[in-house]
Amino acid sequence: MAGGEGTRLRPLTSNQPKPMVTIVGKPCMEHIVELLREHGFEDVIVTVAFLPQAIRSYFGDGSTLGLNMEYSVEETPLGTAGSVGLAADKLDDTFLVISGDALCDFDLTKLVEFHQERGAAVTIGLKSVENPLEFGIVVTDEDGRVERFLEKPSWSQVFSDTINTGVYVVEPEVLRHIPTNQPYDFSKELFPLLLEMGRPLYGLPMEGYWQDIGNLDQYRQANFDALEERVRLNVPGVRLRGNIWVGESVDVDDIDRLEGPAFLGNYCRVAREATVGPYAVLGTNVTLRERARTSRSVIEASTHIGRGALVEGAIVGRSCDIRAHARLHEGVALGDEVTIGAESVLMPGVRVYPHKEVDTGTQIFESLIWESRASSSLFDKDGVSGLVNVDLTPEVVTRLAVAFGTALPRGAHVVASREAAAACRLVERAMIAGLNSTGVNVADLRVLPSAVGRHLLKKHDYDAGFHVGLSSHDQEIVIIRFFEQPGIQLTPAMQKEVEKHFSRQELRRAAAADVGTVDYPVRARESYAEDLLATLDVEAIRRRGHRIVVDYGYSAASLVLPLVLGPLGVEAVSAHAFSPAQAGNGDATLRSLIGQTKKLVAAVGADFGAVVDRSAERLYLIDEKGREIPVEQTLLLFLRLLGSDGRRGKLAFPVTVTSEVDRIVKASGLEIIRTPASHSELTKAAAADGVIFAAAVGGGYVFPDFLPAYDATASLCKLLELLAPVNDPLSSLVADLPVSTLVHRQLPCPWSQKGLVMRVLTERLKDRDLDLLDGIKVNDRRGWAQLLPDPDEPLIHIYAEGSSDEASNELEDELRALVEDVLQREVGETEAPISS
Repeated sequence: MAGGEGTRLRPLTSNQPKPMVTIVGKPCMEHIVELLREHGFEDVIVTVAFLPQAIRSYFGDGSTLGLNMEYSVEETPLGTAGSVGLAADKLDDTFLVISGDALCDFDLTKLVEFHQERGAAVTIGLKSVENPLEFGIVVTDEDGRVERFLEKPSWSQVFSDTINTGVYVVEPEVLRHIPTNQPYDFSKELFPLLLEMGRPLYGLPMEGYWQDIGNLDQYRQANFDALEERVRLNVPGVRLRGNIWVGESVDVDDIDRLEGPAFLGNYCRVAREATVGPYAVLGTNVTLRERARTSRSVIEASTHIGRGALVEGAIVGRSCDIRAHARLHEGVALGDEVTIGAESVLMPGVRVYPHKEVDTGTQIFESLIWESRASSSLFDKDGVSGLVNVDLTPEVVTRLAVAFGTALPRGAHVVASREAAAACRLVERAMIAGLNSTGVNVADLRVLPSAVGRHLLKKHDYDAGFHVGLSSHDQEIVIIRFFEQPGIQLTPAMQKEVEKHFSRQELRRAAAADVGTVDYPVRARESYAEDLLATLDVEAIRRRGHRIVVDYGYSAASLVLPLVLGPLGVEAVSAHAFSPAQAGNGDATLRSLIGQTKKLVAAVGADFGAVVDRSAERLYLIDEKGREIPVEQTLLLFLRLLGSDGRRGKLAFPVTVTSEVDRIVKASGLEIIRTPASHSELTKAAAADGVIFAAAVGGGYVFPDFLPAYDATASLCKLLELLAPVNDPLSSLVADLPVSTLVHRQLPCPWSQKGLVMRVLTERLKDRDLDLLDGIKVNDRRGWAQLLPDPDEPLIHIYAEGSSDEASNELEDELRALVEDVLQREVGETEAPISS
């Protein structure tokens, strides 16, 4: 019987059937088949259901094992008896039923002889166990005849410690009582029926070993029992020092570093100073690099364990890659093809399902099941994001909120806001619950743009804030954005503090009397609008008499912007305002909204059109001719208008923004400061004294005199003010702007090699004109090129800008070639510095 799915054995059985899990180098079922052969069985019928091809392809017709094997496939689950009944046409004589996923060494010959001597219809192999609660108890008389069955009893019902092992000798006529095409069980239905009919059912207590491999602990114990020879198995390989089995072509640097009992499958490699400790089971082609150690662990075929890694008390699936100095603690279980980054730590009991990746330096406290990757960094460039109810489950979000609250003073006040989607409401409520549990009070704005919350934080006595929204690229992804005084993005220092509490689970819990409160501020929108109007030349805008089209993109900006446009005397034709009934709007992409706005601008004869993204942070412009203005040109437009307006002050831009900004403001009273290519660094710089404008390519603009953060509403109003004294149409203004030759490429780069690339290139380029503010920026007479490792993805970004498109591409090609040269070298070769 080999149809078991083995759900309790996951992740080991996520992509293989339960009978195929290995015990000291062989599938459990192969040990059972060898037991059958030893007792004279020649014809074997295998009932298969879950991933049947894995069993078929391994055993074939059984000829390599000296048996004749056939297969019976369950299309739908039929239960233990039903699956055997499906093969009834092949069973015309007394036959044995045995599980392919329960390890045993019973004397099957003795069981068959007992059956024949008693003239039984069915004989059940019994076994005495210490804890019979998880099994079916069988009570027999002195002659072995079954008197009673009891399935999974309580302790008050335990009248015997002899359990049903699932090993039966059966007469073929019994199969007539099994109904077809419906689930039917031996111990729950067929045997009680036969007992009621008075048919001769017998049980024989069996000597020897029997272990149901029902869960990971039982699986690991079965391997340990095999090493201790508590079960008689045909273990492959030769024996060293009595209790170490070694397969063919095993490469061991120092045999004294093998501690028995242990098993090393064919082609294993144990490098210098690596240690195989007691109760280690290594499958075929497992590699232990220098100073690695494993003990009390089962490691499946083709797994690589890096230098200095420690694997103790764990189960590791096939083809896993455990990088240098990683730590896998007691009870950890990895599925197939899992990558564990260098210096990562998996805490006891963690399960990682197949094909997952854990980043370098990550500490994992909870199982990784649905997520594709576990990152060492909780925060990405926008905040904390992930698939709702996959990466960001209520449990994870609550723990994040508790970590955030722990990093704040007890009794702190936090302002919260969200988008309207149900997923955002779910996440925001989990965040509020977590914060309250740490004694932090929350002001819930509910559905409003993040800018309103930031404004409240800046103007009133709040300590921090957060906003929950959806990704503009994927409606399944929720983004939690965090901010601190005076409304800037959460700083790296605060991010690290939250990550520390989240990963270590050193979390503050408030007593019942100190649990935080929730309140709902009134007039938050009106206060925001009044303060924004106070920063504008209202009369100049009213005299200009703008006529515009605004597409709100279903964002909550439509709850705020009209409060400002009305007093400014702006005639606005609006589209796609927020509505609770349209909170999902999965089909309303940013591109489609821009396309509709182009048509609407031309149709109503507007001065220009503005499209707001779903988060109400970014602004996209359409000129009066219905043409989209690229975000690079929009940034330069703001600069040109600021320069012609006679304003003085500082402008903040990331290092990756085009050098055209320097040329535009050269003759004005404006000074440019460069920041690292980070949202938090940009907003932090924007909050400094003297900064009047900040921006990064992508539609986000900051006017710090009002708010040091991206805000589409404020950006649109400031644009109206800058355009007020200008009579030229928007298309004419844009036509006079320079065109940037900046190019941007992405190059795949494994996480483990990012640091290597940066180190080697810094060494190679040390004699060049370098700027190391963020990444590596190379300046020369043709222009500049910049290398930036992506903080969230296995990528490296290359930016380049020259005097022409040709020069930009040439600079990018040269830097990319250097990166590719490093990546193409073997790790062993690149560990030493490469001279330039």
